[in-house]
Amino acid sequence: MSETLVVELCTEELPPKALKRLGEAFAAGIESGLRERGFLDPESVATSYATPRRLAVSVTCVRPVAPDAEVIDKLMPVRAARDASGITEAFSKKMKGLGRLHLATASLDATDGPDRVYIASDGKADYVYLRSLAKGQVLVRGLDESLADAIEQLPIPKLMSYQRPNGSTVKFARPAHRLLALHGTNIVPVSALDLDAGRITDGHRFQSRGELPIATAEAWEPTLAAEGKVIASFGERRARIVAELEIAAAGAEVIMPDDLVDEVTALVEWPKVYTGGFDLAFLEVPQECLILTMQRNQRYFALAGPDGRLQNRFLLV
Repeated sequence: MSETLVVELCTEELPPKALKRLGEAFAAGIESGLRERGFLDPESVATSYATPRRLAVSVTCVRPVAPDAEVIDKLMPVRAARDASGITEAFSKKMKGLGRLHLATASLDATDGPDRVYIASDGKADYVYLRSLAKGQVLVRGLDESLADAIEQLPIPKLMSYQRPNGSTVKFARPAHRLLALHGTNIVPVSALDLDAGRITDGHRFQSRGELPIATAEAWEPTLAAEGKVIASFGERRARIVAELEIAAAGAEVIMPDDLVDEVTALVEWPKVYTGGFDLAFLEVPQECLILTMQRNQRYFALAGPDGRLQNRFLLV
């Protein structure tokens, strides 16, 4: 039965300027891997998540077993498989090597069933082909391969080498501490970065009630928000920050370039906006200098009045 799949990798704080891109690539890599392996229904939808301490993806309508697939192998030229006396020894050895003993002495024109040899032209010469039915992969194998490929292809700015408690050396963007993989209510026992998947996740470093057991894949995001104080969606977290900045500005203009909003979104998991201020005397400094240092050094949002002049208030998240 097709069910929702969620995969989450919990880490130390990831590079904020790369976080959004990492989250999107992680989700896209797992989705494409599962789709190529036949695990996704046509209506399957993948949603990416990224917070300072996690990369995750939720995929709807994921099959537990991929459909059986027809496989066609080009074996050898007909002249090498058949001579005047019949089937050649080379053809028989090839069939035995492929585990097709029942075809080792078969006529090239008369086999039928799940495995079938036949002759067809490739445009230049006649070849012997083997058509067989490959059993569909189970999800644990398909996800294990897809997860490994997705991690390998992540656009990590700089790899970090670290040791696990068992002494093994791992390379990733930041140390990874936990892996969650749930298909419906079931754990998918995959492994990555020397971690075995389970159903436990980590909430906010300070505000969470501790380790959070997740009952089902669908419960992961709401449980993380309600009990872990983490808004997992990068887009939802960003929208909340923008909305709260506008409220806190109390009519002033918030100077919030997109790259600063994205960076701040990548630094917090449960955003709250606060108001700060500085002595009016500092407004004698060119406002461009003040805005630059607030944005670049403090990640603060400067405020401007109706006349466009800088105020001595600022907002921080």
